[in-house]
Amino acid sequence: MKFFTKKIYIILFLLSILLIEPKVFAKDSKIQYTSENISNYFSGIISINQNHNNKAIKYLKKVESLKNKHTQFNIEFIRTLIQLGKFEKALAFSKEVWIEEELFFEADLLLGLNSFLKRDYIMAQKYFERLNKISRYNLFFDNFVGNTLIAWSRASQGDKEGSFKFLEKVPKSYGNLKKIQNVFLQCYFDDSEIQKSFEDLINDKDYNFSRYNFFLINYLLHENNTIKAKKIIESSRKKYNSNLLIEQTENFFLNNENEKIKSFFNCKNQKDSLAEFFYVMANLYSGEKDYQLSNFYLKISLFLNKKFLPNKALLAENYYYQEKDELSENIYRSLKSIGPVYSWYASKNIATILLNEKGKKHSIRNLEDEFKLLSNPNFQHHYELANFYKDNEYYEKSIKYYSLALKEIKKDHFLVSKILDRRGTSFERLGDWENAEKDLMESLKILPDQAHVINYLAYTWVDKGINLDKALEMLKKADKLRENDPYIIDSLGWAYYSKKKYTEAEFYLQKAVELLPLDPIINDHYADTLWMLNKNIQARYFWNYVLKLSNTEQKLKDNINKKLIFGITKKL
Repeated sequence: MKFFTKKIYIILFLLSILLIEPKVFAKDSKIQYTSENISNYFSGIISINQNHNNKAIKYLKKVESLKNKHTQFNIEFIRTLIQLGKFEKALAFSKEVWIEEELFFEADLLLGLNSFLKRDYIMAQKYFERLNKISRYNLFFDNFVGNTLIAWSRASQGDKEGSFKFLEKVPKSYGNLKKIQNVFLQCYFDDSEIQKSFEDLINDKDYNFSRYNFFLINYLLHENNTIKAKKIIESSRKKYNSNLLIEQTENFFLNNENEKIKSFFNCKNQKDSLAEFFYVMANLYSGEKDYQLSNFYLKISLFLNKKFLPNKALLAENYYYQEKDELSENIYRSLKSIGPVYSWYASKNIATILLNEKGKKHSIRNLEDEFKLLSNPNFQHHYELANFYKDNEYYEKSIKYYSLALKEIKKDHFLVSKILDRRGTSFERLGDWENAEKDLMESLKILPDQAHVINYLAYTWVDKGINLDKALEMLKKADKLRENDPYIIDSLGWAYYSKKKYTEAEFYLQKAVELLPLDPIINDHYADTLWMLNKNIQARYFWNYVLKLSNTEQKLKDNINKKLIFGITKKL
């Protein structure tokens, strides 16, 4: 059914292209309107949509006569070339199809960048100004791209005042993005307020700008301010323990490899700053799950700065979500040679890929082998290995490594509560409720407002028929902390059910079903409540509905089949 729907979608997409642009095969129709040309064109578009760029370019090359005749063909051809890293060919094609009378985002962008790299900043600005006149549904940051690139063109001409003034023209809706570019422009001009600007950005309470600690550290090292750089590394590692970029920076710093840190980036190099800008754009589109457009910007970013590691990391991640496991794995393996931090990071992600390819046992064995290669594993390595074990239901091993992490971590570290929570749920899965309860309560003692931990602990009490009054009060608190969470609402309803307050239970469980209609357990809870309210027909309806759900476990099915025969009696 899913495949059929996808097929219909593709057909409709292709038909829409023909309807929107009837000139596709209108000009020189004797040459263009052939079954072979149409087949190759459509095969190319389908290959692009399926993320098969090498196939796509082969098909599209066969109908290259469409250039200057079909806008969508030109767009897809350039994008595909960029995806394949063929920048020179993409640039040459852009020159061929570009005409002053028609706006063409991809061509104007590449031609502008080409002029920029040749230091013809006036011409670059002319191309970038055209970007602001283009608006397409899938490029919702178009205007921001154009305005920012113009600002950098002005900066590269030495026009400091003009570059900042032009950046101010960027709409307020791009506030955070504008703030980032403003800081990098200050860094480029070596502004006296640059350190303060970086610190203001990093310490923003509303948004996580933790990765910009790296750029401040990088700037300080370029200024030979090693002492200040060290302080920033130490403070940022305490706050953002899992930030890969900062972690790698610390590793280089401790090994007296400051030159490596400096080689990755230099804010006084416009190419590096533009590469970071395109990375930001790529990250935004990746967050929107538009991986093709994200990869397009990433490839440009890598072209401008091949050394900057986050580019490769995000590209590998995008490929993984596009189900291009081989490409993703190849990038991760290339990252392993950089240093121990990236090696372990890459190993974790390769293990995730191997889960799909070769199963749990092979994946875990591979990660265990990589773990053994760590010269001095710390609490973070133990914590991350434990998480992998837990996520794959190796609970005994997860408990072992969570325990090691807790022995090594400082008591005031922000991860302590999380480790206790995860170890506690591992204990619970093994049936060791005494230790599970102890860990969960300790986690809440450290951070009392963790809604998911409150829910887990209280629901388990309800399920065991203990501490019902306390559980109910805790679940009311969790519901206030996280409104409209179906799992918390289900737990709250089930607590009322356990206290034989069936009317209250019905109210909450009905709401939970509405929020999460495909959850078997929630529907079962609701059906049980309906039965206790003598609404037997409705109860049987929902029990039968649960039996039809594809994600219902056999144990629950067996229990429901009994209830359909006997109802809810003491026999159960």
